[in-house]
Amino acid sequence: MVSDLRAGRTKPSRVLADALERVRAKEPAVHAWVRVDVDGSAAQAEALETAGRQGPLWGIPVAVKDLIDVKGLPTGCGSPLRGHEPATADADCVRLLREAGAIIVGKTVTTEFGYFAPGPTRNPVNPAHTPGGSSSGSAAAVAAGMVPLALGTQTAGSLTRPASYCGVAGFVAAKDQFSTAGVTGLSHSFDSLGLITRTVRDLRYAWESLSRFETVEHDGPLDSVELLLWDGSGLGEVSTEMSAALIAAESTLSRQLGFHFSEWSDHGMVRDLAEQHATVMASEASAARAEELAHHHELSVPFAELLTSGRSLPHHEYTAALELIAVSRQRVLALLERFDAVLGPAALGAAPAGLEATGSPILSRPWQALGLPVLTIPGPSSSDGLPLGLQLIGAPGREPRLFDIGQRIEESLRPKGVKKGATLPLYH
Repeated sequence: MVSDLRAGRTKPSRVLADALERVRAKEPAVHAWVRVDVDGSAAQAEALETAGRQGPLWGIPVAVKDLIDVKGLPTGCGSPLRGHEPATADADCVRLLREAGAIIVGKTVTTEFGYFAPGPTRNPVNPAHTPGGSSSGSAAAVAAGMVPLALGTQTAGSLTRPASYCGVAGFVAAKDQFSTAGVTGLSHSFDSLGLITRTVRDLRYAWESLSRFETVEHDGPLDSVELLLWDGSGLGEVSTEMSAALIAAESTLSRQLGFHFSEWSDHGMVRDLAEQHATVMASEASAARAEELAHHHELSVPFAELLTSGRSLPHHEYTAALELIAVSRQRVLALLERFDAVLGPAALGAAPAGLEATGSPILSRPWQALGLPVLTIPGPSSSDGLPLGLQLIGAPGREPRLFDIGQRIEESLRPKGVKKGATLPLYH
């Protein structure tokens, strides 16, 4: 898509028209969108054509999670308490998109304030299964082929899990790499911006576009890749198929690419991090959403319980959890000086059946507590055809290396018969 726009083989208005046609065709079954801004996006496309080609995302249609402000559109946050007035300014991340030449198509469904109460979105792979939460609409819109790029956010497992469930690629940026001004958050210590595309290669292009990195192709071999293999032990019941997918990935990457693996051993620290994350998140959410708690009768039971429990937490427990997280972060960063990344399951298993819940974020909590960049890589499918994703956790400042490794993993795990580039609608 990018190359066609650059070469003049198509133009923004045509790309947008195609995207809107896919939305019209697929949205009735998927319910990924809160609002599709047909007139506003058409005006954006016209302005881009008048101005001429500029920016790495020039003419690319993008969906924005409905926790993120887009000027002129309401920010509903998945709650009846919000969304009555249009935002008066773009969030900083939306401004970056516009500066890169992207077209904002509209707002996608989120769970209530980024927590557990699901919206109407269905998993495009199997509509009887959850798409995950809270970036459910963004993941589903990309998985259904409506748009090639979507913005999401993550506080616990809000992007990694839906990317895994819907079979797309996701990237959670390192804490504070991107400003979250204009984003309705839940926990200022953990709120991070995320991107969703069909492939890791596309993720890299989008991330570099917003980070103002120069995109460089790395098609040569990666030498001496050292990975820590983490199986999710002790955090929840990882499905047999997810465990098998991780073991198979280790075998394939060792045999085909010469990657070296060492077993993650400090499972106690990871379990502690998950608990500390929950403590800090509850405490900070109760402060950030205190106004909403005053209208508790309009909140879901799980969200009201989160805010109530966070308000009753002693302050010393909150500060102690932050201190322990800081100590663990230094330990993990020291490990990541010796190893390139940690490879593990992105979720406990495939997307659960039903739409009443969004699945567990437990396998993301420890890494989100540490504020590390995380890639979700599409993996194999379960026996009933549902996606199984893997997550690759790296060190801040070494994202290009993380993307290099992630691309090689994705290409090695791609099912036979799927051509390289066949599912790369953004960059290729």
